[in-house]
Order: sequence, then structure tokens, then C-alpha cells
Amino acid sequence: MKAIQLQRHARPDEACTCVEVDDVGAPGEGEVVVEIRASAINPADLLIMEGRYPGPETLPAPMGIEGTGRVTAVGAGVDHLKPGDKVMSLGRANWAERIKALADRVVKLPDAIDFTLAAMLKANPPSAHFMLSDYVELKPGDWVAQNAANSAVGRHVIRLAKARGLHSVNIVRREELVEELKGLGADVVVVDGDDVGERVREAIGDAAPVRLGIDAAGGPLCRRLADCLSDGGTVVNYGFLSGEPCMITPHQAIIHDITLKGFWLMRKMQTLTREEIESLYAKMAGYFMDGTLEVPVEASYALTDAKAALAHAFQAGRGGKILFTPTAE
Repeated sequence: MKAIQLQRHARPDEACTCVEVDDVGAPGEGEVVVEIRASAINPADLLIMEGRYPGPETLPAPMGIEGTGRVTAVGAGVDHLKPGDKVMSLGRANWAERIKALADRVVKLPDAIDFTLAAMLKANPPSAHFMLSDYVELKPGDWVAQNAANSAVGRHVIRLAKARGLHSVNIVRREELVEELKGLGADVVVVDGDDVGERVREAIGDAAPVRLGIDAAGGPLCRRLADCLSDGGTVVNYGFLSGEPCMITPHQAIIHDITLKGFWLMRKMQTLTREEIESLYAKMAGYFMDGTLEVPVEASYALTDAKAALAHAFQAGRGGKILFTPTAE
């Protein structure tokens, strides 16, 4: 059976290889076997490979935060799943042809959702959802600002904000992204720079309430995002893109009462009951199926093309997600 393993911490295309491993075998009591059909490559996967994000402590180690497929076998005592069910794995070893997992570590999905979409369901949509919901009580007409607006999370923030009647300010690094993101429903899109706060206020007006900022980068990008917020606003950091500490200035914190907080989906998920997790992913799947959420896919690769896939995913300026497709439908 083929699987991708992290061999050493390095640049992603040098860190992992596709290897032959023992088949997972038959499921034991309370277990299921899942044939993986599609798995996304996420920024967190790449950071794990570089040793900049929590990951396996012993190498070599299996990889893959996201994965979706069909149940092929169920063990004794599993009565809520059956062979043929479409499921999403909650584990982090999904870049493989098959996985064996406890039945409560997979979530049944609607059969109508495409495997490609389901492969991008686990991490980014709920991250956008919780950051828009958990930190600031927003009402229709309020504004939310974010950087890395072209990321998968950024695109979800744009669409979910629009669905809730919120307005979005979106900071990008390339001019060519402006019209594309406006086509998704972004109200304001600006190219990053030292004066981004001033340009945002020129676009939306001094009185517009911008009470939430969503930061994927840390470093000076976090500080410039905070410049866009109204007094009393909150910056929520969820990403490591710059590799630098999060920054807000004493003037922002003291004079403008800006607060800096952090969000980690794994920690949030640990607070949810099984019923809440199932309800969450049913809701996220519904957003994909009704068109509220959408993510472009730039390319799909076989597991045997791991190095090429990871090099592609590591490139700046991509136009969509990179997926592994371990087995065909």
C-alpha cells in the first residue's frame, strides 16, 4: 500500500517521499477502513514539514491533515457506518491509499458532496466560520478586515461574511487579485503597504465599524492589519505565513484598545462534543453543496508524484488548491 511519509524536516518537496507500507488490514472492534479518494495539501502540512508547526515527534511519520473517501469495511460494534458511506477523516495520516481508524474519528458526509470538495472541508471552512463567530459579536452592516485574502480561509471569510450581511476589507499582495476577489463578493480589496490603514479608511469612511481583523501572517502584516480596525477592535491570528512574531504597537494597544488573540482549530475542536462536530461538518458541507463556499483546484497528483505535488503546493502565486487523489472513484 502506498503512503506519503515525512522523512526529515526540510523544504516540503525534500521532506517527504511516497513509500510502500503494510496494508491496514481488517478493522478491529469499533474501527473502520476507509479508502482515501482525495486529500488536500494545506499550509499547515507544509509548515509541519519545515518544522514550524506542531506535528509528529518521531520520524518517519505519516502525513496529511485532510482526507476523504469511502468506508470499505467496519468492525464489530460499529452500527452508524457501513461500507460505501462517504466520510471525512479526523486523523492526520490521510496521504495514503487506505487508513484504519476508530469509527468516532471519521465523520459521515452527504453522499452528494464531491470528493474534491470534501477533501477541502475539514480545516479551512470551520476556521473561517469560528473566527467570524467566536471573537466579536458582529451584526449585518459591520466590517471585517483580513490579510492573505486570496488564501482558502480568506476566500471562505469573504463568502461567509457576505452570506451574513457583513462587509469585508481584503488585503492582498498582488494587484491582479483585486478584481478576482471582488468577483467572489469582497467589498474592498487593497494591496498591502505601509499606508494600507489610510487607504482602507478612504475606501470605507472614518465611521465604518471594523471590529474584527483576521491575520494569517504575523509580523508587520499583523500590525498593518490592526491599522485598519476601529477603536476596541480585535485581531485574531491563525497563521504563521511570515514566520515572525505577531505585532501590534503600544499605540494600537493602549490608545486604540486593539486586542490580539490567537485561533487554532485543533484546540477549538477539542472543546466540541461529537454531536457538535457532526453538526458543524454537516453545515460546512451544505455550504459547499449550495455554492456558498467554493475553492478552486489548480492540480491533482497521485501519491507517487509526492515531490512534484509538494513543490507545486509550495509555490507562491498559485491560483488554487493542490490535491492528492490516492484512489479513483
